[in-house]
Amino acid sequence: MPKQIIFSDKAPAPIGPYSQAVKVDGTVYVSGQIAAELAKSGDIKAETGMVMQNIGHILGAAGLGFQNVVKASIFLRDMNDFASVNEIYGSFFTKEPPARETVQVARLPKDVNVEISVIAVE
Repeated sequence: MPKQIIFSDKAPAPIGPYSQAVKVDGTVYVSGQIAAELAKSGDIKAETGMVMQNIGHILGAAGLGFQNVVKASIFLRDMNDFASVNEIYGSFFTKEPPARETVQVARLPKDVNVEISVIAVE
């Protein structure tokens, strides 16, 4: 069961010892994506949109799209942002959305407000 490292130069490079995504047996595991450059703007919708675009670029590098996503995890700095994040996130899943959990966490890398990871299948 060989693994394939997935990388898109259209998404931010990893900030640590991990890959943007790894593909094994037709399943793609996308690492948590953030939008550090937008985190200080206070615009959670813009930040979420950039995170989702980054995920889209990585999925594209694997030959997949949002329709292939079966599971998502959303980590929020402030659960009061849930509705805004949900609005933007939901615009990427107009049919048959994936399973998902959303949790509030004490702190995220680079002090961002949202981080999202996904699992997709061919």
